[in-house]
Amino acid sequence: MHGAGNDFVILNTLETPIPAALFPALARRLCARQTGVGADGLMVLVPAEKGGDYGMRFYNADGSLGEMCGNGARCICRYGHDHGLAGNVQRVETTAGLVTGERVDERRYRVRLNDPTVIDLHRAVTAAGAVYDCAYLELGKPGIPHAVVHMEDWDAWETARLRALGRALRFSPVFPKGANVSFVKVLGPDSVKAVTFERGVEDFTLACGTGCGSIAAALCLLGITSGGPLTVSMPGGELSVSLTRAGDSVRDIFLTGPTCRVFEGEVSEELLEGLCTTF
Repeated sequence: MHGAGNDFVILNTLETPIPAALFPALARRLCARQTGVGADGLMVLVPAEKGGDYGMRFYNADGSLGEMCGNGARCICRYGHDHGLAGNVQRVETTAGLVTGERVDERRYRVRLNDPTVIDLHRAVTAAGAVYDCAYLELGKPGIPHAVVHMEDWDAWETARLRALGRALRFSPVFPKGANVSFVKVLGPDSVKAVTFERGVEDFTLACGTGCGSIAAALCLLGITSGGPLTVSMPGGELSVSLTRAGDSVRDIFLTGPTCRVFEGEVSEELLEGLCTTF
């Protein structure tokens, strides 16, 4: 599936149990674009443990465990609805906390992202010989780390140069957990253009859901946008973010956008060879 170009492989272990110890290796094998299915990440449906409809474990393409994924959550909610795991409202247990999703129509889904647990609107980061003023946020607990860089000319940069900057910021020691780095250009009071360099993928992706939520939160708190519903134009399409400002923080961050079911099928034994003798 993909949500605005952010693509994922989904494994349903509620139907076919798979040892959790294999999830990281499966992510690396399945997400490889030349030798596997190809995806930005792997999402595994697991049994709920805290009253949700089901759980989701998200793994980046490099096999690292991710706290949560906004576009992935929208896709998993459609999967859950289409496969009868829940109704129009979905309660998904993630590593970063409970995420609630809602079916808007057949293809559009809305999820409530985790509230910010860390907000630092001005964190100076030195990279590529210059100092960049980044807004740093973590959504959920443990938090998904995001750096938001307001840079009006990023879309005029050569891709290789912008990628190098994104990588330098992503690995800056100023961000102890690393960071997903979003470059943002303001188009109007309720509209921005952005691109995100994602950790775990280690490159730009076509869209980043939690990145959109972090962008909306940061720009609202900085007074750059109005605080109303924000349209975020990313390379893979448009996403909409609404939130509620609460003093020096925000809450109730809702991400709305499209989902697409690309295909369903079986992975060959050849691809899984060597992972586990009993798998």
